[in-house]
Amino acid sequence: MILKTYHLYIIRNFLKIVLKISLIFFSLIFILNVFEEINFFKTEEINIFFPILLTFLNIPSVIFDIFPFIFLISTQVFFLNLLEKDELYIFKNFGLNNLKIIKILALTSFLVSILLIIFFYNISAKLKFNYLDLKNNFADDNKYLAVITENGLWIKDEVNGKKNIINAEKMEENFLKKVTIIQFSNDFKFIKSINAETIDITNKDWIIFDASIFKDNLNIKNQNNLIFKTNFDLKKINSLFSNLSSMTLFDLKKLKEDYQSLNYSTLEIDIHNQKIYSYPFYLMIMTILSAIIMLNIKHNNSKIFYLIAGIFLSVTIYYINFFFNLVGKNENLPMIVATWMPLIILSIICVIGLVRINEK
Repeated sequence: MILKTYHLYIIRNFLKIVLKISLIFFSLIFILNVFEEINFFKTEEINIFFPILLTFLNIPSVIFDIFPFIFLISTQVFFLNLLEKDELYIFKNFGLNNLKIIKILALTSFLVSILLIIFFYNISAKLKFNYLDLKNNFADDNKYLAVITENGLWIKDEVNGKKNIINAEKMEENFLKKVTIIQFSNDFKFIKSINAETIDITNKDWIIFDASIFKDNLNIKNQNNLIFKTNFDLKKINSLFSNLSSMTLFDLKKLKEDYQSLNYSTLEIDIHNQKIYSYPFYLMIMTILSAIIMLNIKHNNSKIFYLIAGIFLSVTIYYINFFFNLVGKNENLPMIVATWMPLIILSIICVIGLVRINEK
């Protein structure tokens, strides 16, 4: 499609507004986040620029999450500018109706969102990873570590002055399967190793079934229901892998393969991936919905009214998404249904609103 002059004019003005609104949100998030980081490090002796650095590393991932609402408010501002300059009526005189304007904005939002996923998302994920990595050095439990690789689940733990290295080939519900635990002293002297087919990790006091222990050059076989104290339980292990926003698209693919090799649930990864796949449609629908609202309400209201209306709508949509996301994680609805249902509902509302949009 060859872009005409009015196409370029609309796209350029819309993207300028998106950039300005993004910078406003960036500034607000920066102010809020930097105070939060300063409060986190209030007991640490660090350079004042360190919280600022962490804030800059964290902001891009936050901005990516709120881009749908940035596009919603940007569309409001775009139509307010058209109305203030009477450009909407000028466009109509030249045969450019409301539906065509919305179409241009919707396609622009869709294409921009694809670029955001390819470039902005992956960059923000890398920055988020660095943010979490730096901040973890100051966390209370930074001596604990759990990762999933192609060789299974690996856990580093410290309890009562002893270091434990734990490897499990698989997870089934609240059980670790085919587990090896190697225990060292604080100066890394070998204490003992434990092998077991099954360990119940429901609580932090793990129950080891049929433990085979090697200690002091002796093998002690078949110790059943052995209690092993750790800092990890099923809930904590699950929570360690919940921050998927710090992973690029390639990292997510690799992590899913590792989860599958461990027999670990990939539900959260699948939901996160579906959110990314639906992102272009989300931004496009938010743009269309905002345009419909702006063309259907009275134009003699103040800008504050439109801003409040936009914020209220954003909050409402956020909680609708949050509700369906929660239902999906609890597996009360299929994952795909939980992810796409809010967009389907918003799409139906948009279709109804577009029926007679040219008469506005």
